[in-house]
Amino acid sequence: MLSTLRALWQADGTFPSGSFAFSYGLEGAIALRQGMQPAEFAQLVDAIIRHRWATFDRIALLRSFRAGPDLTAIAAIDREVEASTLFGALRRGSRRNGVSFLAAHARLGNELAASLRDAVRRGECLGHIAVMQGGVWSAVGLDEQLAQLTSGYAAASGLITAAIRLGAIGVLQGQVILRDCLPLIERFVAEPVAADAALESFLPFLDVASARHEQADLRLFAN
Repeated sequence: MLSTLRALWQADGTFPSGSFAFSYGLEGAIALRQGMQPAEFAQLVDAIIRHRWATFDRIALLRSFRAGPDLTAIAAIDREVEASTLFGALRRGSRRNGVSFLAAHARLGNELAASLRDAVRRGECLGHIAVMQGGVWSAVGLDEQLAQLTSGYAAASGLITAAIRLGAIGVLQGQVILRDCLPLIERFVAEPVAADAALESFLPFLDVASARHEQADLRLFAN
């Protein structure tokens, strides 16, 4: 039960990971699609879970989780995530979230987090959030299934929170969308992931929105 409680702790939106400053590309998407309805937003969240989190973030997380304390292996995964993320705003957001996540865990006494934080400072790692989560959560005591569930829940709840702050949906509408994401996350977590699984992501609408967001004069979120 302790590992389950630790997973709940890590999925808690109050954990100081720095994610409050990032909309995961949603601010640009909502600006691009004026008057987005809750049903359309629910479809967008579904697409992000299917075509970004499940096939990219989850794979990076699992590969890092399996690397354990091997900083060289984690750094290689980190570079692959960097090279596979097309737009600068998404790369920077991922790295900043990862650095904040490491800083919080290092201050809580997690030795691997402190080592990864120092590796980022030396330029040996970049600090992408999914990669850092995989490494640190392996040291926190989560198993692979709990790490994936925590990651998926955090991704979905982060999207919902950002949309609420942007005024795109109401709180109860957000809870309906989040509730409906849970079986989808569970289904992906049940699928095995090969050791050499490739990172894949295809969300052209969100990529275009992120590129436009970088040039916006007024922004609530950093990405």
